[in-house]
Amino acid sequence: MPPRLALYLRFLTMHLKGQMQYKTSFFLSVAAQFLVSLTGWLGVYFMFSRFRSVEGFTLGQAMLCFGVMEFAFSSAQLFGRGFDAFPAMLSNGQFDRILVRPLNAVFQVLAMQMDFKRLGRLAQAAVVLALALPMSGVDWTGGRLLVLFLMVLGAAAVFFGLFLAYAALSFFTVEGLEFMNVLTDGGCQFGYYPYSIYGRRILYFLTFAVPLALAQYWPLLYLLDRVPPGAAAAWLGAAPLAGVAFLLPCGLLFRWGMSRHRSTGS
Repeated sequence: MPPRLALYLRFLTMHLKGQMQYKTSFFLSVAAQFLVSLTGWLGVYFMFSRFRSVEGFTLGQAMLCFGVMEFAFSSAQLFGRGFDAFPAMLSNGQFDRILVRPLNAVFQVLAMQMDFKRLGRLAQAAVVLALALPMSGVDWTGGRLLVLFLMVLGAAAVFFGLFLAYAALSFFTVEGLEFMNVLTDGGCQFGYYPYSIYGRRILYFLTFAVPLALAQYWPLLYLLDRVPPGAAAAWLGAAPLAGVAFLLPCGLLFRWGMSRHRSTGS
């Protein structure tokens, strides 16, 4: 096992043991996260109990979107919590201590905070996905299951990239910019339904600027055999990989911000 991976797993184990010191509190927090996410799913369910379909998409297909986005967002929050709380590291001088250590700064921020309460939302997303598989009307094959996995991976990468960008901007603003929540929390909640229902402008923005639609809507069309005329099915199936590529500009933005960092002096 690579030394850095072994060290990361050690940090992961340490954080998990630390958060489980008060087991009752921990499991109640996990259950609360499960219930909070459940209210979002109930909103989707009640919508489809009134309207049998939304822009041609059924409840099972919307549940597929819900499960993918919740699983991806919760994963990004669980492992990328350090970047979500990054402004506090800057203001209290904690990031200055990171810079004098020999390990990579991104690795250290990743390892410093992990939010295992998000396991409740992960569990809820997994339940919804399991229910959505037979309800979605998709003829599941090995290839389509791979595309579903890539959808979760790609969306998680986009959310993690947004956390990186949020942290990078904090080098210049010191305080976090709340408008980023529109793209992170808002992007997840908008993703409870196929992004196309919000109109062409929103769909194009989430395709070419923040590629959440490349991890949700376009591969969903591939799974449902609704490939638009002139589009290549293979490209739609591989579209979630653009989410992984989104990490590159976000990482470069973070490195640029780090090069402009000025110490707090504490």
